Amino acid sequence: MLKLLSFLLAFSLLAGLVLAADKPANDDVIVDQVRVKLAGDAIVKGGGLAVDAKNGVVTLSGVVATSKQKDRAGKVAAKVKGVKQVVNNITITPVGK
Repeated sequence: MLKLLSFLLAFSLLAGLVLAADKPANDDVIVDQVRVKLAGDAIVKGGGLAVDAKNGVVTLSGVVATSKQKDRAGKVAAKVKGVKQVVNNITITPVGK
């Protein structure tokens, strides 16, 4: 009886962990992760970009100097776990303009 009870308890804990792992990331976590990835990207250098998320849809805004940076920011954001879609509202203003 004790072995059966121990088995059921272990199974319940394992099932809870598996279900928790499949839970989608919430928007606050997504925003934090996107900000970290953008700030750490050598091309984007995105510490100054604004990031918002609602139901997994990430909106990027702010200003970068090149279209390469804008495109890369969208790709970096899309790779973050929990992101369903990226709306890239970043504008391009070349340096010195």
